[in-house]
Amino acid sequence: MISVASFGSYAADYPDPVEGDYVLKDFNFHTGDKFDELNMHYYTVGDPANPPVLVLHGTTGSGKSMLSEGFAGALYGPGQALDASKYYLILPDSIGTGGSSKPSDGLRAGFPSYNYDDMVDAYHRLVTEGLGIDHVRLIIGNSMGGMHVWAFAVRYPEFADALVPMASLPTAMGGRNWMMRRMLVDSVLTDPAWNNGNYEEQPPNLRIASAWFGIATSGGEQRLYALGPNGAEASAYVDERLANQKVGDANDVMYQWNASRDFDPSADLEKIKAHVLVINSADDERNPEVLGVLQAAMPRIENGDVYLIPASPETSGHGTTGSQAALYNDQLADFLAKVPGGQ
Repeated sequence: MISVASFGSYAADYPDPVEGDYVLKDFNFHTGDKFDELNMHYYTVGDPANPPVLVLHGTTGSGKSMLSEGFAGALYGPGQALDASKYYLILPDSIGTGGSSKPSDGLRAGFPSYNYDDMVDAYHRLVTEGLGIDHVRLIIGNSMGGMHVWAFAVRYPEFADALVPMASLPTAMGGRNWMMRRMLVDSVLTDPAWNNGNYEEQPPNLRIASAWFGIATSGGEQRLYALGPNGAEASAYVDERLANQKVGDANDVMYQWNASRDFDPSADLEKIKAHVLVINSADDERNPEVLGVLQAAMPRIENGDVYLIPASPETSGHGTTGSQAALYNDQLADFLAKVPGGQ
């Protein structure tokens, strides 16, 4: 079952998004749990007759978050790399987020403990069954979406001509990245208000932990230092972050971060058939270049390249690729122009 609706006027430089839902029948999770019906919510931009592009969001985001000015405003307009007059852009909400099926719909902590493979399988079924598309020109994703691109690459190697994983690495979830995620999950589980997921009010620890996690793992060293070069200004920035920190339902958020726990495409990189352009920022706190992961991985990919955005006081670390797409619009356009199989 599929339903669509106009999203209304959203931007002057590209067509209005269209919002829809598709119900996946008999969806099987990797845990053995099964849903008779799993809802997948999504947005599309552009003409379905054009080459399709799948755009995947980050943790705690949604398809709508890929319509931000810093991302869509730099990529979807006329002459830009993902010009929506030339491509059909598909922006789904992953399992557990937005309008797709999620714990806060009613099951709370009884919702299946989904992982990235489940999320990618649901995306694939949405596009193939719901939208009737068996091959896409490009899959591009940021942060969690970048890891989903890597999972797509090894799980469905014939599905796309081109892949652009951003703010991610093709290796096991570990190191500081997982340590911080684990602590964020634990901030919910150890909150006295948690009550095994049946809380009456949102556990308050999550707001503080989310601000802490954001400062610790995103923002860029140079930019954060410029914002707070002394104790008073740094503290003022922390106060501002805490005051404006937005968090969703604690069950939803905990599940979203925990879904990355077993991500690891590293054993299957030779399976990748699509052309790959990795886009990371040199100051990405969660995926630091110094680990040498890309240097070891890329020779195993037949058609792969890397664009590393130089760090500066203007970049925002892990947040750069999702909010400052103008920094790589040209590189993305050049890449797509060279990939066989479409526009």
